[in-house]
Amino acid sequence: MANQIFKLQVLYEDNHIIAVNKPAGVPVQGDSSGDMPLLDIVMDYIKVKYNKPGKVYLGLVHRVDRPVSGVVLFAKTSKALVRLNEMFQNRQVKKTYWAVVGNQPEELSGTLENYLLKDTVKNKSHASNKSGKGAKKATLYYELIGRSNKYCLLHVDLQTGRHHQIRCQLAKIGCPIRGDLKYGAPRSNPDAGINLHSLKVEFEHPVTKLPISIMAPLPANDNLWNEFKNLIE
Repeated sequence: MANQIFKLQVLYEDNHIIAVNKPAGVPVQGDSSGDMPLLDIVMDYIKVKYNKPGKVYLGLVHRVDRPVSGVVLFAKTSKALVRLNEMFQNRQVKKTYWAVVGNQPEELSGTLENYLLKDTVKNKSHASNKSGKGAKKATLYYELIGRSNKYCLLHVDLQTGRHHQIRCQLAKIGCPIRGDLKYGAPRSNPDAGINLHSLKVEFEHPVTKLPISIMAPLPANDNLWNEFKNLIE
């Protein structure tokens, strides 16, 4: 997806927030690749749509790894950004992911609790069962919800937001995500993405206080995702 043109899919937008469906391979923020990040793409969309002069305000609320697809939420006002940041920090935002793995977990559902230590040189996290200097506690709940001939589909409720958390914790139990070479998958995907999708975010609107639920369609260009589409309610 890097350096490729794609049609921005807006999932939700009002005066204060905007959520889009990020394709795998697109960075949320600028990185060393020099590829145009999603942040700039959304800013350009707003500038053109509303014919805004000058620089557009857009606040980054959370991050989704470059090879991951799905919902990414931005704030269009400083008020919304401050309140959303507080909500994420206080775990008041429910984040649901789907992950395709090659190995079936020993337990068909369960809660994973580890301590994650980030290796900034290798841009990778390491999971341990014990606390250590610099390590941060990471918690998620997973459940096996589907199977294909070779793969299993896991529903993941992310309860903390650590660096590469889902990728690292699933690899720790012997279930690396399809295409994720960094965490032990046997081969890469053709698009250099991985089969981890930010499916849904649910939260209280930072201004109106109404309940908001935003769901991102699965990537249409992946045959394996297409096999699992009928499981979405």
